Amino acid sequence: MSARSTPRRFAAVRILVAAFAAALVLPAVGQVRGGFLPDFTELYEKQGPAVVSIDVTQNVKRQRMPELSEDDPFYEFFRRFGQIPRRAPDRDLEAQSTGSGFILSADGFIVTNAHVVDDASEVLVRLTDRREFKAKVIGADKRSDIALLKIEATSLPKVTIGDPDKLKVGEWVVAIGKPFGLENTMTAGIVSAKGRDLPQENLVPFIQTDVAINPGNSGGPLFNMRGEVIGINSLIYSRTGGYMGLAFAVPIDIAMNTVKQLQEKGRVTRGRIGVQIQEVTKEAADAFGMKQAGGALVNSVEKDGPAAKAGVESGDIIIKVDNREVRQSNDLPRIITAVRPGTKIMLTVWRKGAPKEIAVTVAEMKEDAAQPPTRRNAPAPKEKAKPNRMGLVLTDLTDDQRKELDIRSGVLIEDVSGTVRGNVQAGDVIVAIIQKGQATEAKSAAQLNELLAKLEKGAPVTLQLRRGDNQFFATLKVNGGE
Repeated sequence: MSARSTPRRFAAVRILVAAFAAALVLPAVGQVRGGFLPDFTELYEKQGPAVVSIDVTQNVKRQRMPELSEDDPFYEFFRRFGQIPRRAPDRDLEAQSTGSGFILSADGFIVTNAHVVDDASEVLVRLTDRREFKAKVIGADKRSDIALLKIEATSLPKVTIGDPDKLKVGEWVVAIGKPFGLENTMTAGIVSAKGRDLPQENLVPFIQTDVAINPGNSGGPLFNMRGEVIGINSLIYSRTGGYMGLAFAVPIDIAMNTVKQLQEKGRVTRGRIGVQIQEVTKEAADAFGMKQAGGALVNSVEKDGPAAKAGVESGDIIIKVDNREVRQSNDLPRIITAVRPGTKIMLTVWRKGAPKEIAVTVAEMKEDAAQPPTRRNAPAPKEKAKPNRMGLVLTDLTDDQRKELDIRSGVLIEDVSGTVRGNVQAGDVIVAIIQKGQATEAKSAAQLNELLAKLEKGAPVTLQLRRGDNQFFATLKVNGGE
C-alpha cells in the first residue's frame, strides 16, 4: 500500500467512527436526523396495549334453490338426468370477520370502523393480555365509517388523541392492527396526502398514506411519531384485495365528533343549508370578477330551505363560514355538516363583484335527502339553427317548455359542435351568462348570439345552465369565428 493511500484510509475510518458515535446519541423516538430512520420500538411498547383485535359474527341468509314446477322448461331435464330440486328450509349461516380498534377510555369505550361491525350478531374484543370481552355496539355511523363499542372493564390502557391539522405530508406514521388475523402487527410509512376526496364520499377529508394496510387493519389507529392517534385506518385501494401503497384513514377529529354524538344520543346528526354547489375554476373566477379561484359556487338553492330563506342566491360563491375560509367546494359540506342543527352561522358570499354577509340557520340533514333528483325529459327543439361562434346551436324556449322547467326565461342548447370544450350538452338550457361578475339573463337565442359575437377570442364565458332538475355553471372560452 502506498503512503499516499494511507491518509484516505484513515479518513474513511474517522467517518465510520463519527457515524457510529452519532448512532449512539440518536434523538428521541419520532425524530429523524442525520439520515437515520426512526426507531418505532418505544411507540409500540407504549401504544400497543391500547390496540384491540375484534372478531365479528354475522348471521347471513343462505340462498336456497327454488323449487321447480312441472311447467318449468328445466323440469324435464332434471327429471331425466338428475334429482328434481326441492325447496330447502330457510337457515341462517354464521359468517366470521375480523378487524381492529383502539381503547378510547379506561372504562372500556372502543372505537372502530362501522363496516367492521355492520350487521353483527356478536362482537368479541381481545386485548393484548389475551383477555376477551363481549362488546356492545353503542352506535355506528356509515357516512363517517365510525362505530363506538363498550366492554365491561376498568383500568384499561388508552390512546392519546392527536391533532390531524398539525400533520404534514411526508411525516412518518404508524399503524397497529390485525391484518389477515395477525394480531398487533405494526406497519410504518409516510403521509402521502391530506384532505383526499374519494368517490361517493365528500364529507370525510381522508388522510392518504403508504402504510401497509390489509384486510383486518380496518378500524385500527394511525399514530404519529409522538404516539398520538391522528386517524383511523378505513380504506385501501387495491385490485387484488391486498396492499398496493394507497391507504386512507379517517382523521381523528372527524371520528371524535361522531363518537361524541354516539355517546350522547346513539346517532349522528348533521347540518345542511339546502344548496347545490360546484368547484370554482380559474375561468369561472375570472367571469365572476374574483382575483383567484376559491370557494363554492352555488348552482341552485332549495326552495324554502335555510339558505333560500336567508337570501342566498344561485350564482353566489360562498367563500367563508363563520370566518372559516372555504378554499374549495368540498370544504363547504364538511364545515356545514359538522354544525349542530339549529345553530345560526354567518356566510360570506361573493356576489356581483363584492363580498356580502348572510346569516343562515342550519337545518338537520336527513339521510334520505341525498337521493338524486328525477331527471325530466329535455325540452324538444323548436327549429334547426346554425352554430354560433361558441359552437352552440341555440333556440328559444316555448311557453310550455318554460312552464315545465318553472323558469321565467332561458335559451335551449339544441346541438353542440365538436369544437366545444366544457360541460355542456344538447338539451341544456342557458339561464344566464356571467362575465366580470355581472349576470345577463338569457331571454332569446338572438340576444345570446349577438352578445357572444362581441366578445374577444379566448375570452372566458360562464353559463348558468339547467339540465333536467339540476342547475350548475359551466365556463367556456370564445372561439374564433362564426
